Amino acid sequence: MTASSPSTEPPVALPDPIVLPDGVADLAVRLADAAGSVIRRYYRTPFAVDDKPDSSPVTIADREAEAAIRAILAAKRPGDGIVGEEHGTTNGDADWLWVIDPIDGTKSFITGRPTFGTLVALLYRGRPVLGVIDQPITGDRWVGAVGQPTTLNGKPARVRACPSLGRATLNTTSPDLFGPDDYTAFRRVATAVKLPMYGGDCYAYGLLAAGFVDLVIEAGLKLYDYAALVPVVEGAGGVMTDWSGAPLGRGSDGRVVAAGDAAAHAEALARLGEAPLG
Repeated sequence: MTASSPSTEPPVALPDPIVLPDGVADLAVRLADAAGSVIRRYYRTPFAVDDKPDSSPVTIADREAEAAIRAILAAKRPGDGIVGEEHGTTNGDADWLWVIDPIDGTKSFITGRPTFGTLVALLYRGRPVLGVIDQPITGDRWVGAVGQPTTLNGKPARVRACPSLGRATLNTTSPDLFGPDDYTAFRRVATAVKLPMYGGDCYAYGLLAAGFVDLVIEAGLKLYDYAALVPVVEGAGGVMTDWSGAPLGRGSDGRVVAAGDAAAHAEALARLGEAPLG
C-alpha cells in the first residue's frame, strides 16, 4: 500500500437499491483467478524487483497479473472503465469502473510472505459496490457485494462484537506509512486497544470480516488499495469510512477506519479527532 494525495471530491449519492449488472460478481472472481495463476508462477522464485518513482517495489508478477485482468475485461466489459495500479486508467469517466491492485502487499510478496492479496473492485459512479480479496497462495477469498452477505471461501463471513477499544485487536500495515500528524492520531487509538498488530495489507481487512480482527486503521492509501475492501467489510456487518466518518469513494483522501463493531468504530473516530497530546 502506498501514499496518496488528499482529495476534496465529495462522495456521490447512490440510488437505492443498487442493482449490479448480470454476471459481474462471477466475472470479478474470474479476474482474481486469472491474476492468481500468474502470481503463483512467480511466488518464492527469483525475479527482478524494480522501484517505482515513489520508491515502492514492483515486479513482473504485478504487471502480468494486471495485464491478464485487463485482457478479460476488454473482452467481457469493453464499455467499463479501469483503474489499475500498474497500467493506469482507461475510460476513467465510465459509470462502472473496475479498480485493480494485482498484488496488494508487494513487499510481502517479494519476501515470500503469504499475506498479500489481489484486489478487484467495481465502482458505480465513484462508490465501491463489489469487492474481492484473493490470497492466491493460501486459497482464501472474500467476496462482498452491495446488498449481499460477504463470503469467505463460499461460506458466510461475519465480524465479531467488540463494543470498546479496550477489548479490540487493532491492525495496521506499518506505522511507517503514517505522516507525523496522522501517526500521532493513530497512536491515540493504538494505546487504547488490547492488542495492536502490524503487517498484513489487505489480508487484515479479510480477517476483520471473518471475525478475527476488530479494527484496521490506515493512512496514505490509494483508490486501488481500499476500494475492494469496502464491500467486503460492510457485507460482513462491519463499518468502513474515512477518518471523519464519511463513506469511502473515488475522492476519499486515503485515510480509512474499518471496524467490526459500530461502537468501536465510533470510539476510534473520536480518538483520531482529538487534539494532539501535549
